[in-house]
Amino acid sequence: QLQLVESGGALVQPGGSLRLSCGASGFTLNGYGIGWFRQAPGKEREGVSCISSSGGITSYADSVKGRFTISRDNVKNTVYLQMNSLKPEDTAVYYCAARFGRCIMTSNYDYWGQGTQVTVSS
Repeated sequence: QLQLVESGGALVQPGGSLRLSCGASGFTLNGYGIGWFRQAPGKEREGVSCISSSGGITSYADSVKGRFTISRDNVKNTVYLQMNSLKPEDTAVYYCAARFGRCIMTSNYDYWGQGTQVTVSS
């Protein structure tokens, strides 16, 4: 069974950092574009960042540019989202998703993880 599993979510103070990980079981992420999405209570899911299968192309939502960095390690079959200078408005459930081919910032992905909670609060 193909699965994506996110980890790394936590409660962190404003200005703090977290690194989220997205691992895969049952398949290799090679060849897949990977996206990170988030959904806050009462809000629609939004694209945060995505990375191409080679890692050579990345995209970011304007709200996280300069603070978040997406990367991938195809040997470890893992994609990361480094989040710095976190703000309360970053609080959400974060999901990773995979689609064969290029990454996109909309939700048209084939596989989704179960999500990991990120809470930014003092």
